[in-house]
Amino acid sequence: MTDDYKGQPLELATTIEYSAGSVVSKTLLNKKAGTLTLFAFDAGQGLSEHTSPYDATVMILDGEAELVIGGEIVAARTGELVIMPANVPHDVRAKERFKMLLIMIREKTS
Repeated sequence: MTDDYKGQPLELATTIEYSAGSVVSKTLLNKKAGTLTLFAFDAGQGLSEHTSPYDATVMILDGEAELVIGGEIVAARTGELVIMPANVPHDVRAKERFKMLLIMIREKTS
């Protein structure tokens, strides 16, 4: 968890850099209520299929991503946002380099 990014404007696409053959992540905010995490994917990289107990929102900051949500391919490019529903298998693929902001908001439990 970091406080480095509080109280200042961020140019999200330049806050994280690409790394050859890798997926780079940088947590901007990590709270009980949820997280904000930047990712930079090199071409050919991805995150394998998984599920989340919460909706996962992806904002594409640079390039184009291929998301597979419940077996359906969803292409998203710079400036687009995709909400992946809770408990539905999904994965993320980089046919070309791209950057995204992952927004996870956890539901309040009583």
